[in-house]
Amino acid sequence: MFGFGTKNIGIDLGTANTNVYVDGKQIVLREPSVVAKNTKTGEIVSVGTEARDMIGRTPASIAAIRPMKDGVIADYDTTVAMLKYYINKTIGKSAGKPYVMVCVPSGITAVEKRAVIDATRVAGARDAYVIEEPFAAAIGAGLPIMDPTGSMVVDIGGGTTDVATISLGGIVSSRSVRVAGDKLNDAISTYIRKHYNLLIGERTAEKLKWDIGSASLEGAKDIESVTIRGRYLLTGLPKSVEISAEDVAHAIEEPIQEIISTVKETLEETSPEISADVIDHGIVLTGGGALLKNLPQVISDATKVPVSIAKDPLDCVAIGTGESLKSIDVMKKK
Repeated sequence: MFGFGTKNIGIDLGTANTNVYVDGKQIVLREPSVVAKNTKTGEIVSVGTEARDMIGRTPASIAAIRPMKDGVIADYDTTVAMLKYYINKTIGKSAGKPYVMVCVPSGITAVEKRAVIDATRVAGARDAYVIEEPFAAAIGAGLPIMDPTGSMVVDIGGGTTDVATISLGGIVSSRSVRVAGDKLNDAISTYIRKHYNLLIGERTAEKLKWDIGSASLEGAKDIESVTIRGRYLLTGLPKSVEISAEDVAHAIEEPIQEIISTVKETLEETSPEISADVIDHGIVLTGGGALLKNLPQVISDATKVPVSIAKDPLDCVAIGTGESLKSIDVMKKK
């Protein structure tokens, strides 16, 4: 427990991970968005890293749940329990109730947005406000969002990819697609099951993505193969199989193309002036997905625009959400 007293906090409530930013303290907590609960009593067993380590390894009486799906709340009660745990861990149970800023995908519906605000209030916030993910990512990446010049950010998280052009403190055009890290993991699992008759878990698929995943088939040729273990479907017994980087590149090709299409569609909706600015300044990638090997080059080749990865891409949204706390007094008056 950090015990910072009554402080306003910003929460990057992601599908895969939750980051908490305390006003004046930067990011103080980074944990997986996973909750382990007793299926018989409903009691919360563990939250965060400890709960994530239980995925695929729990007895029948315990379920390891990811309460966020595609960037929105899929299990309301479990999300409340998770938020309550993180708020208490960050500022302490004895502290006063904080004002909380939570980031949400740009394509979220009014009902989904209301669910996030209500869940945060029930979890212990004095009041809750939301900020769109690509805008928070742009702030965290240090882009000149208040200037009369266009910037473009692509935030690839666990559940959604949010693309936006930003100028003069507002989003000019944006698109959100529910294709991101989780879909890449699913595509890898499906490919290996189909081509190798091997059933692997979510953690194994994710490790493959980070270890040898490449957005380009050409780039994958320079990456060494790895050996993975899973359940061989033809016998039902454990088996080890060697997987090449080309296999993974083939597996994720379709979701990568969906992300590229979303970027191109957003550019097509953008005014000529903003487009010219984007060509000058380039596209900035944030989120965990930005770290996929060869992704900047693949997007650049498809759009004919320079692409770079933000400094600390995993933290950009949380930093931007936290920085937006400086204008929370304006939010209170709305």
